[in-house]
Amino acid sequence: MAALPPYDPYARPEQTDDATVEAVGKVTEAFEWIERARGRLYDFHQLVGHADGLLGEAADALDAAGHAKQARTVRDEVVGRNVLEGRWTFQVVDEFDDRYWEPFRAVEREIREDLTDGRRHVFEAEMKEGRRTRGHPAHTARPT
Repeated sequence: MAALPPYDPYARPEQTDDATVEAVGKVTEAFEWIERARGRLYDFHQLVGHADGLLGEAADALDAAGHAKQARTVRDEVVGRNVLEGRWTFQVVDEFDDRYWEPFRAVEREIREDLTDGRRHVFEAEMKEGRRTRGHPAHTARPT
């Protein structure tokens, strides 16, 4: 009995047409853009937090330099301030994750489960097949 070829997690499932592969690929691409946006949101969270820490140090430096009034203004008006109504950046990140990112992630996975047997990047895998140079060592189809 001949051994079955290894399972290819990127192979198009039988009976899946071009339009479906392309549509699922677009859903995944949209989610990838949201992943990028989410990364920027985490950048925002960390940048604002770092700036707030530096501003606290600046207030201390103003105090040490004899500028108590200006130090108090910095502390009262900006240090620890909400970036949105009632929210620090960690709350913005958490709300984004809970209200948008997690539902989007679940829908993207559901679409893949329903239409491509859960396989990821079928569209890109087929694009790779069309663009690679067969026989070239840097253009292999999959890792060995």
